[in-house]
Amino acid sequence: MSRLPAMRGFLLSIALSALLAGCGGGTPADPHSSATPAGQAAIAADEGAAVPLLASLRQQLDSHRRIIVLLADEEAQNDRDRATSTRIGQQLFHDGLERRQAIAAQFDALLRTASPQRFATLSAVLDYIESAPDLFDADRLAFREVLRDLHGRIGADSSLPAVKLHQRIGEDLEALDEIERNYNQEITRIFSRFERTRAIALKREKWEDYVARLRAQYDREAILRDYGVIEPYPMSMKDSEREIFGRDLPAKTVVLTFDDGPHKAYTDEITAILKRYDVPGVFFEVGRNIGNVGADGKVTLGAMAGISRQLMADGYAVGNHSLTHAQLSRTSGDALREQVLGTDALLRSVGDKRAPLFRFPYGARNAEGLQLLGEAGLKSIMWNIDSMDWADPVPESIVQRVLDQVQKEQRGIILFHDIHDRAVKALPQILDRLIADGYQFAGWNGRDFSVGRARRDAGSAATVTTGYEKSWAIVIGIDDYAKWPKLEYASRDAQAIADTLTGQFGFPSSQVIVLKNREATRNNILAAFHDRLSDGRTQKNDRVFVFFAGHGATRQLASGRDLGYIIPVDSDPEEFATDAIAMTDVQNIAESLQAKHVLFVMDACYSGLGLTRGGPSSSSFLRENARRTARQMLTAGGADQQVADSGPNGHSVFTWVLLQALSGKGDLNGDGLITGTELAAYVAPAVSAVSRQTPAFGSLPGSQGGEFVFQVPGSQEFLNADTTQLSADAIALNSRVDAAQGGNEAAVKVAGLQGGSSTLVVPAAVPTSDRQRAQQANDRGLQLYREKRYDEAVAQFTEALKLRPDFAQAANNLGFVYYRQQRYAEAARWLENTLKIDPSRAVAHLNLGDAYFQGGDKARAKQAYTTYLALQPQGSGAAQARAQLQKL
Repeated sequence: MSRLPAMRGFLLSIALSALLAGCGGGTPADPHSSATPAGQAAIAADEGAAVPLLASLRQQLDSHRRIIVLLADEEAQNDRDRATSTRIGQQLFHDGLERRQAIAAQFDALLRTASPQRFATLSAVLDYIESAPDLFDADRLAFREVLRDLHGRIGADSSLPAVKLHQRIGEDLEALDEIERNYNQEITRIFSRFERTRAIALKREKWEDYVARLRAQYDREAILRDYGVIEPYPMSMKDSEREIFGRDLPAKTVVLTFDDGPHKAYTDEITAILKRYDVPGVFFEVGRNIGNVGADGKVTLGAMAGISRQLMADGYAVGNHSLTHAQLSRTSGDALREQVLGTDALLRSVGDKRAPLFRFPYGARNAEGLQLLGEAGLKSIMWNIDSMDWADPVPESIVQRVLDQVQKEQRGIILFHDIHDRAVKALPQILDRLIADGYQFAGWNGRDFSVGRARRDAGSAATVTTGYEKSWAIVIGIDDYAKWPKLEYASRDAQAIADTLTGQFGFPSSQVIVLKNREATRNNILAAFHDRLSDGRTQKNDRVFVFFAGHGATRQLASGRDLGYIIPVDSDPEEFATDAIAMTDVQNIAESLQAKHVLFVMDACYSGLGLTRGGPSSSSFLRENARRTARQMLTAGGADQQVADSGPNGHSVFTWVLLQALSGKGDLNGDGLITGTELAAYVAPAVSAVSRQTPAFGSLPGSQGGEFVFQVPGSQEFLNADTTQLSADAIALNSRVDAAQGGNEAAVKVAGLQGGSSTLVVPAAVPTSDRQRAQQANDRGLQLYREKRYDEAVAQFTEALKLRPDFAQAANNLGFVYYRQQRYAEAARWLENTLKIDPSRAVAHLNLGDAYFQGGDKARAKQAYTTYLALQPQGSGAAQARAQLQKL
């Protein structure tokens, strides 16, 4: 071994604040110790010059390591994973080639200078390559081509320092050749697939040890994600393990499918209808219609491939319908493989958005064909509603047949053909009737069929799955007491709750009564209940939410029982037994309301209520809950406690935690609902952990074990530069609150209002769809982003995209988190992915412009900003986009 294992021992820190030199095994000496001030200045300049070169070398090493992590175990990977690993490996490899050219340019610039320190700078770079202790020998092979290039450039200089450097680099290359021979088998296997030869070898350390070390530092999933790839979970299996017929779709949900195209005229007419009605469709295409595959496997696309490409660009799923529309139940062997794989090759050549779906012509299939689909990663899509448009020449008859079958099945996959004019004529009539009857239209999302969004002309009212007809609220907040101590945050707390009810949960503002400060007199509070909510104004399927923020008090009765009070603004501390509102009054109000479910949340401390049992824990929760009334109460603390008016953003601690729960964190079982019990199970332990309060919860007399329910709406927010994040004190408090949650226990102990404690059991979650789980993961990612927990947010957005690969919102949000982390290349890849899914999403163009701008790609930044302004000339980011364009 020549130089690498026992070089002079220079260790260069990232900042290169010091260069250590030594010889042999002796004690290192400080080369700066005897330098004059002028010499020290020169050395400092030298170190500064080495910094960008070292940064480039570390990037080169990072790509080298990532390729090894992706491909070291390719034998254990399936065909899809191996293809993905190779594709991203190719990108990493060619990025490395470009980086080598940039490093060569840096060398050229350095060598052209007249500074005598240029050789010292290069020597410092060599010190890092030769002797940085965190490098394995296999790591150093990442620099071999760089050293070869530098060796040639230095050789053109005949000065003595250059000659010495040339000799040193030559010794390094000899050492790398020896390492290369030791690791030849492993490195060749990984890098030989790339277009240039990398005859690298290594075996001083065991190869397995090296790869294990890399895997501890690099994660395959993270490498792929950085390059814009998230592999979805395996396709969900419904109807059967191998095929989808549509019988497991949600009620009143259909999938529109069209076979045998593309057709030079009718396919465009079909898509025009789908666009007019704003519904998705799936097209199963015959391979020979879009091109042919030669005996050598070469794909040649025909004229109608452009129609298929446009379908993909417009967001329609394009699947495989065999090569020649043969009856595949009678086909086997190579002929069967040609029918399936030949068309798959054609569709892949058309575009990378081809759907992994296959429909057997005539529905005729055999076991061999189904097995081949499994090997090819394709899913068999059948149907349970046949329009018979291939046989029936009468459009009206086709319409009636489809509607009759839909009425019978109530859901399913409808079979049409986009090669007949009668399908074009029948489709609008069918869509008119299905839309009028309340049917939804599902599209392919990358894993299964789901309803991607409401149609453009669909009503704005959301379906209430919790069973409520109307939602009412009384919200009270009092700071400005005349005779009681003044408070700071109660009024602001009340307004925040009211805004959450009308904004996030869709309570009509006309049905949310807000009383603050001097409005919150005893008479006005009681009138709000009696005049606005009683006397038949609330109905049996309504819900009522009551929030009070202010003083509470407790009086001991002659019997020894405590009686609690909420204190209106005009109460006198000496007379509160008569001019405040006793909990017995609240109980009477609760029992007089006809509403099915009532929840009182009191940000006040007192005691004195008789409570009954908690809520149900049935797995058929919603069905049971619809039959039971609920009168529940959650209070901030007991009689001997004070409300902590010291929470973030001008809120009490109790209300702040309550708002966090309502933002979605209170959905403890992940079913998309927050029950009164879940609210208490989240809020009570959290408030107790971060304050001296002990919140209490229970059901009032007259409750039948029902639960007040909030349905958590999915966030529609696309992260951008205007997205607000929490303050440092809010983040700190949320961290303490999260730590108090204690994992995923199903049972939580909380205080009871009458003393003692009770165990709250969260209702078991019902199974949710991939789409719902993707939305929940995205929403958790948004919460984490606001708390500046970026790596955790990345993990949640990744989960959302695994569940739903076509989730444009999650792709944008992932890209923006990368942007916030100043990882501009990764950000650009995911924002580009967003626009592949949803090309008209203006905010993604704006975000992409920022990523390009920060990454130094001015031409693309200009294009992205210009596109944003074309889509949103008066948008919230228009001024920013115009300002950036002026800089370009």
